[in-house]
Amino acid sequence: MYLEQECFNHRTCTRAECGCDAPFDLYPPPKNEESLRLWLKALNLKKPPKRPYVCSFHFVNTRPTEDTPIPEKWLGYEVPIKTPRRRVRRLADTDDSHCVEEADQAVPQSESPTHKDADTQWEVQALMDHTYILGQKKNHVCDRETQCGGEEPLAHAILKNDTSCVLYTGLSLSAFFDHVKYLEQFYKANFKMHVMDQILMTMMKLKLNLLQGDLAERFAVSQGLVSRILSYWIDTMEEHMRIYIPWLPRETIRSTMPQCFREKFPNTTCIIDCTETTLQKPHNLDSRGESYSHYYSSNTIKYLVAIAPCGLVMFISPAYGGRCSDKFITQEFGFLEYLRPGDEMMADRGFTIRDLLFERKVNLVLPAFTHKGGQLSDEDVTATRRIANVRIHVERVIRRLKVISILHSQTSSLHLSSLVQNIPSWT
Repeated sequence: MYLEQECFNHRTCTRAECGCDAPFDLYPPPKNEESLRLWLKALNLKKPPKRPYVCSFHFVNTRPTEDTPIPEKWLGYEVPIKTPRRRVRRLADTDDSHCVEEADQAVPQSESPTHKDADTQWEVQALMDHTYILGQKKNHVCDRETQCGGEEPLAHAILKNDTSCVLYTGLSLSAFFDHVKYLEQFYKANFKMHVMDQILMTMMKLKLNLLQGDLAERFAVSQGLVSRILSYWIDTMEEHMRIYIPWLPRETIRSTMPQCFREKFPNTTCIIDCTETTLQKPHNLDSRGESYSHYYSSNTIKYLVAIAPCGLVMFISPAYGGRCSDKFITQEFGFLEYLRPGDEMMADRGFTIRDLLFERKVNLVLPAFTHKGGQLSDEDVTATRRIANVRIHVERVIRRLKVISILHSQTSSLHLSSLVQNIPSWT
């Protein structure tokens, strides 16, 4: 009960006046400014009077004392329970340093608080409609950036089966875990994220070409960390996974050659072709000219792919600007060094490299050309059809390579182009 100064002169009042059980005493507010501030804060009145007197029923000892100078009882609202601070203790006996929290003292579990107005002391129904969450306990979740030792990688929750693993990475579940196991031994960075999640993030970027903001939301990290992880793992994979693109010995090529090659082209060693990926238009005019492709009428990056007759990829060149010719890319990166005298290479009409192969005693199989608008002879038509029938295998392999979305997306990012060899900074 809070009364004005005129009520204090009587020292007592009746139940009809204040609502508290009579008899009671009224006590004036303290004169000290700090004590008066705490006094008004405890009353929690919207429009407090100049000198709010409080009756004895609102004090712990029925009157203000040195230990309890402020009213605390039956003030018309629920006082929030102060939760003691928790200290973190790590278990040193186990291998994994699990985060363990223990309270300094037990916290009593109270029932759901009732929401009452401080002036009328009526229950506010609007607040009572949203108390359903108060009784639920929050599960402890480790921060994904701190990576507590006992936390399970997020990859286990995303990759539930082979179907989901092929969707996100292009690999089966067992192949992905083998891939992670192989790359873990080369990990030298110190990112605050599980290594398996880092590799999964990189594979999802390559397979689905997701935005960095999307990956940051999925893995609960910052976009800056996503960018650093992608740059690190793309370089690491390029350095340590070249062994998966071997140049097969001639004996292996002969023993694995399909029947369609054995009949007409038994000496074929490899089939080559160039493919392009559309690129964002660079701001630099010189770089824009170097990457412009007249075939696609847009800015692209271009790279050479060579496969064995059995379909195995044996060579992939670094990427060049779309303006580079097929002949330039073929002779630039040392592809010709893999060829031996007596080999036979099959290519498209754009590879005018017969003079380069003649020095190495390598035969070049090309479709027939027309001269000055003339028509092909019957023999040339038949030969061209036979070459096209087997050369289509390299087109199918390139199509399989472009299952990786980052290679067949409509426009690749200039940020990732800086990770490609032989391409300057075009930003």
